[in-house]
Amino acid sequence: EVSSYIKKIGYNPAAVAFVPISGWHGDNMLEASTKMPWFKGWMVERKEGKAEGKCLIEALDAILPPARPTDKALRLPLQDVYKIGGIGTVPVGRVETGILKPGTIVVFAPANITTEVKSVEMHHEALQEAVPGDNVGFNVKNVSVKELRRGDVTWDSKINPYK
Repeated sequence: EVSSYIKKIGYNPAAVAFVPISGWHGDNMLEASTKMPWFKGWMVERKEGKAEGKCLIEALDAILPPARPTDKALRLPLQDVYKIGGIGTVPVGRVETGILKPGTIVVFAPANITTEVKSVEMHHEALQEAVPGDNVGFNVKNVSVKELRRGDVTWDSKINPYK
């Protein structure tokens, strides 16, 4: 029943681990449960090879992290924009593709504002570069907080934005 639904929404059922669990009793969560003798374990098949196990933690450990698209053009949608005393304008967002480094000349769309990135930080620590998946704040030169807004997209000015 679940397999047909998984297939209907576009996933390959052979690549999805089905693990019966009881969170209430802790069955099949961290180790195989004796209360489910009918369950012989799960197995998934994917391009990278097969994986198998008996409990939920093994299924979670078998999930492969996605490849980070660092080779593509920088795309960073803004989550918010802050004005921080003594620092200046700090746009915040998640790097979706590409790499953001201090010194990069970036463009904000749709306002078409071009500026230089002075610094990049994640969790109050300076970064030499931010890669896809990083939620970062970055300080920009000569841009007012009023010129940028949530939803604007940032890209590297040296790379054609439409490719």
